[in-house]
Amino acid sequence: MTVPGAIPDPVPDRPPGPAPLRMGDDTPGPALRPVTPISVPVPVAYRYCERIVRTRARNFAYGIRLLAPPKRRALSALYAFARRIDDIGDAAGPVDARLSALEEARAGLRAPRPNPADPVLVALRDTATRFPVPLDAFEELIDGCAADVAGARYQSYEDLVGYCREVAGSIGRLSLGVFGLADEAARDDGALRRAARLADSLGVALQLTNVLRDLREDRCAGRVYLPADDLRRFGCTLDLDASGAFTDPPERLARLIRYEAGRALGWYAEGVSLIPLLDRRSAACTAAMAGIYRRLLARIAADPGRALAERVSLTPWAKATVAARAIMGAAR
Repeated sequence: MTVPGAIPDPVPDRPPGPAPLRMGDDTPGPALRPVTPISVPVPVAYRYCERIVRTRARNFAYGIRLLAPPKRRALSALYAFARRIDDIGDAAGPVDARLSALEEARAGLRAPRPNPADPVLVALRDTATRFPVPLDAFEELIDGCAADVAGARYQSYEDLVGYCREVAGSIGRLSLGVFGLADEAARDDGALRRAARLADSLGVALQLTNVLRDLREDRCAGRVYLPADDLRRFGCTLDLDASGAFTDPPERLARLIRYEAGRALGWYAEGVSLIPLLDRRSAACTAAMAGIYRRLLARIAADPGRALAERVSLTPWAKATVAARAIMGAAR
């Protein structure tokens, strides 16, 4: 499972800590005093989270650059914690150990006070004091990631959409807590409920794009997200040969991918209705991220064979072009 906007890099997501104690000889010395845990200052915690975004989420980073610094820092904190959960799910190792690590992350989220030595939790808790973010939505992400670790498969499209709502719709709703509604929308009592529904739909669109982009990578790791009903419909198994290539006939796989891409486009069509409800800079941010992912989806649908052979991505220039158009659109 991949958090929307993420491009994995070998950058560890762990808080800085003291150097390990090095044992010397047995010469008696002064009594050791208890070590006081390091307390990470809030500004340092936010900078740590922003570095994670820069190095691990290049698509996401293009969007949040368009926000004012307080909102950019807040979204970085949300992303950093989501990235941590995702990394636990994708890590190698025993299932029980990864499930235990997910429960530790859940416990850290629920703790009355964050671990002062953990910059991600420090920044996340500070964000929750400044913006109305529903931190309990992260529990849905943890649940979805736990299902990944346990090897869940999806029988129907509705099952897959339910998973997407957990792992990506939840992020959409969290982000909405940081974004601000446009003045006109803010005066409408029902606007916030509509915005939450649309943020959820946009999250589903982004996650379905991830599923198609990472189809081969996930399959090599033993994960299958496409519904069993759809695989039967198109006569596909997603089995791999000894070289890691799909054994299904290419034309069947192409039809399957284009079919799923068309479904994802329907979620984009609904989700982008969120944009007019947001304030100008939040609208530009959301339009940039949605535009980058929708263009990525178009590339996958245009050349399914390439998507099955390698990870499809956009060039930095293409992403910058989408972001620039988002800014111009929000300025109108």
